[in-house]
Amino acid sequence: MISASEEITLGNDIFFKLSGALDGNLEVMQNRFGVRISAVDTGARVSGDKEGVESCLRLIRLLAELIKQGQPINKVIVERCADMVETGDGDDVLDLFRETVAVTARGKKIICKTLAQRAYCRAIKKNTLTFAVGPAGTGKTYLAVAIAVSAFKRGEVDRIILTRPAIEAGEKLGFLPGDLQMKVDPYLRPLYDALEEMFGVDNYLSLIEKGIIEIAPLAYMRGRTLSRAFIILDEAQNTTEEQMKMFLTRMGDGSKVVVTGDITQIDLPIGGRSGLKQAVAILGDIDGIAVCRLTDKDVVRHELVQKIVKAYDKAKTNDKQ
Repeated sequence: MISASEEITLGNDIFFKLSGALDGNLEVMQNRFGVRISAVDTGARVSGDKEGVESCLRLIRLLAELIKQGQPINKVIVERCADMVETGDGDDVLDLFRETVAVTARGKKIICKTLAQRAYCRAIKKNTLTFAVGPAGTGKTYLAVAIAVSAFKRGEVDRIILTRPAIEAGEKLGFLPGDLQMKVDPYLRPLYDALEEMFGVDNYLSLIEKGIIEIAPLAYMRGRTLSRAFIILDEAQNTTEEQMKMFLTRMGDGSKVVVTGDITQIDLPIGGRSGLKQAVAILGDIDGIAVCRLTDKDVVRHELVQKIVKAYDKAKTNDKQ
């Protein structure tokens, strides 16, 4: 093992933002590359074996450029950028964070945070039907809603329709108190939240009243033909094969469809076969249809979510052995 020690010029402000709260970002880098990072007058000194030092320096330069662009840096961003540096994709990171997916009502730019997310967003824009399969927290639904809102604002579609199958983590809607609307509202809350952020509450409520935005259980789609609409089917792993076929054949002229789900979290009754699994298997080779797969590396929620997903995947693998 060849030892090395190199300094990198950053400036105090950049180094402070790079370090993170309680030097948490530095700790991630040190553990990842087996190096020691210390502050010096010019910025930082990185010491350790030569390969680890070189990789860490590439990561620090990359993160410093992101900070100059105004991108906040946290532990998840550091881990994600470290992955890209190790796979040789580091040069794509700056372009990744420059590409705006949508802008919220408050002016916040929505950006992709992983290369797989960017590929997913580009697939939606290019294809008529896009499937997104991946674990919780990978931005499947949120990014689809953001693109739907942008398409509506540009006049590419006349309506936004969001739907889910009425099966939710083992708790059937019939067990909940109240009428159908009261039962459905909390179950569709994640979709409401995303739309409110994109449009603003007042504008969003006005569009709901006019029927321009529609959020409804999947059963409401039967018998309809949906033209010039951006349609998102969320939690699609809980559709039956018959429901999925019914939904996909609702597509009309000028429509765009996104189907999202996590095939590791199927809540169908025992013996029920997931329509999402079947659709991905038989439709992926058709022109105009894209299948995007996201993994635990694309989780963009709290850093613990990524660790939880990995732990469950590991336990599932061990159970099969």
